[in-house]
Amino acid sequence: MDIIRVQDRAIEMGEALEAIQDPAVGGQALFLGTVRNHFEGRPSWGLFYEAYQELAEAEMAAIAAELKAEFGVSHVVMVHRVGELALGESAVLVAVSSAHREEALKACQAGIDRIKARVPIWKKERWADGATDWHDDPDASSGETPL
Repeated sequence: MDIIRVQDRAIEMGEALEAIQDPAVGGQALFLGTVRNHFEGRPSWGLFYEAYQELAEAEMAAIAAELKAEFGVSHVVMVHRVGELALGESAVLVAVSSAHREEALKACQAGIDRIKARVPIWKKERWADGATDWHDDPDASSGETPL
């Protein structure tokens, strides 16, 4: 079973692991991105994610189809959070299963790389000094939301 979702609630690991279970697979790989307490040497207190949900989920589904075609994976889970996230919270999950571990590992790496490169999800860092900055947004200095 595949799961492709942008959501404003905690990522459920049990649901993801159950979705990639299959007696025909020998390899399962999972990447979990979490909120850290720093970015580029500057202390951080959390993140805020915003997304164009319909387009984000459509692009994630396209990526999942690519992973199946390129790496022969059986099941794909891609979940990305939106909203306020505290330190240590899970922000993004990619989980895949395949007949062999090498394909599962490569597909998982490709999945997170493609999400970061192609999916319309924006990240705002909450700095320890109270300031905020949008990442990868040419208008970040204006304080505008990148939509």
